[in-house]
Parts: sequence; structure tokens; C-alpha cells
Amino acid sequence: MNPLKNKLVVSTVIAGCAALLGTTNAFAQTTAEEDAEAPVSEECLAFRADIDADIGDIMRAGCEPTLAQMAKLMDNPLGSVAMLFTQFDVYKLENPTNGKEATQGNYMGIFQFPKKLNEKWNLINRVIWNVPSVPLDQNKLDAFDNRFATLEGGAVSPPPNLPAPIDLFDGRTEGFGDLYYVGLFAKSKPEDVLNGKLVWGLGFDLSFPTASEDVLGTGKYSAGPSAILAYLGPKWKYGGLVTHYWDYSGDRDRDDVNFTNFQYLYYYSLNPTTSIGAAPNILIDWEQDSDDRVTLPIGMGINKTINIGKVPVRFGFEAFYSAVQPDNIVGSKWSYRIYIIPAVPSALFKWMQ
Repeated sequence: MNPLKNKLVVSTVIAGCAALLGTTNAFAQTTAEEDAEAPVSEECLAFRADIDADIGDIMRAGCEPTLAQMAKLMDNPLGSVAMLFTQFDVYKLENPTNGKEATQGNYMGIFQFPKKLNEKWNLINRVIWNVPSVPLDQNKLDAFDNRFATLEGGAVSPPPNLPAPIDLFDGRTEGFGDLYYVGLFAKSKPEDVLNGKLVWGLGFDLSFPTASEDVLGTGKYSAGPSAILAYLGPKWKYGGLVTHYWDYSGDRDRDDVNFTNFQYLYYYSLNPTTSIGAAPNILIDWEQDSDDRVTLPIGMGINKTINIGKVPVRFGFEAFYSAVQPDNIVGSKWSYRIYIIPAVPSALFKWMQ
């Protein structure tokens, strides 16, 4: 694989890892419509008055959780809630060799669901897929590889370190990207710390070379460890998820995979249904030179939780600026994220129990 093609592959992998933690972060409360509902049993009224009531207990009693209770459950990245993240990211890319700019997009879906292992432990499952759109023409890159191919041991492969006689931002390729899975073992009950809750989990991650085009994925099977730690206070929420990937199989002509993704979060609740903050991704590609290894964004955004019918849904927007980015390979100075997150209690599904 030629090195210039790999520049955009790295960017696509970054997009594919982004938002593994997600942005589940707004507090909410019982709506006026809920308050107006009548009649309800004394048991259900008691559950409504307890923001920390167990959602499973609420539903087994024949009651419905309030928006406040569901929102607080969604605030917990390891909570007993099934969520479908629908996320759109836009990256403003710059080619450092000539200063030319282009836009890369990525749609990402994350299906998160818990599986109860026993009374104390859950396995939090996250299945992640993405559909990238990169400013490279796969056909032109293939033609370049074929033009300079050499015969080695009966197999055709491109020679390394050849400059591509094409514009790096010339054309566009869209399609399905690599598939990811993150599994986290976590306690079913958060720990009380100060005035809030502390949640943590340890686990593993996997990636699969499902990309429809070379520039949309790594061409490798990868795996590694993962861990999460977060504090959920009355107003502030902060913490982070770290995942690391090493390749162990795949296309031998593709570059090795050895990178770390650390998504850190910081949110402040303005009111029961609105928060400000962000969840940027610090990315470290250990295969690059030291000057091109780290991308460190900072950001700010706003999100709001509402009910659509009886389903709580979060809408949010965030913008990021890369305070540190690669010097000699394609990088993103600015990026933008829009997300929509519907959620339902896992207690609705027997197979999650």
C-alpha cells in the first residue's frame, strides 16, 4: 500500500474509533405532561418521586419510568439501558505538503446494550459501524499501485515510499468502513462517591476489515484492551474511555495497526434537560513518527433530551479544535459532530437479563 493512501486510511480509522464512549450526558426531569397524567397508583407515585429508583423494579411493578429517571440512566455509560447512537462527523482536512484542504465525512452507528452476567456484574456491549466519505479516488490510487507494481515471489505488490503522481485530495470514495466491537465488564450498581456516582469497567475491543474499499479501512483484524472510568455528579460529569488496537491478522501488504484512542468527557448540566460540554478523542498512532503521532482535540457543545412519544431521545452538536495534530501527514484542525440517541430500558428485553 502506498504511504499517501495510508494517510487517509489513518484518518478514516480515527473516524471509525471516534465516539466509542458516546455523549450520554443530559439530566432530565418529569415533564408537565407526566405530572398531568392520572390516575396512578401510590406505588408508581413513590417510584416517580425517587430519581434513583431501579428501572427494572419500576417496570416489574407495572409502572413507567419518568424522563428524569431515564435521562439519569442514560448519563451512565455503563447503565442498564439500550441505546442507538446515530452520529455524523465532519472533518476539515489539510494536506501539509501543499496546504490544500478538503472535507471528510463519517456516519457512525453504535448499538449499546447490557447483558446481565449475575447479580453484581454486567457485560456492556457496543457494536460500532461507520460509513466514511473520504476525499480520495480509490480507482486512481489502484491505477497508481498497478503502474508501479513489482513482481515479488510470484505476487504483485507496490514498492514502498513512491510519491503518488496524483492530487492527494482528488475525487471521493464512499462506502462501508471497518466494524468494531467493545465489551466492558462493569458492576451493575455504581459506587457512591462524594455527592455522585463512580462507574468503571474493564474489557476488550475487536475490529474487523469489513471496509468496501481500501481507503475506508485498515485491511486488518485487530484487538486490544479497553477500560472506562467516570464520575457522575449532580451537575458535573467527567471521565474517559481508553481503547487500544493491535493487528493480529489481515492483508500483509497493509500497514500495521498499533493505535490508542482515549475519549475523555466533561459536561455541566445547565438545567434538567440541557448540558454543555464535549467528548473529544485523543488519538495516538504509534506507527507514525513522533511529530505525526498525536491528535489532541478540545471542544464544546450543547445537547438536550426530550421525549418523542414515550421514548427519550438526545440531540446534540459539538465542535472540536485540534490543539495538537500531525505535522507531516494529513490531519484535521477542525471537526464537527451531530448526534441523535434514542434509548429504552434493558428491562424491556428478556434476552438482556
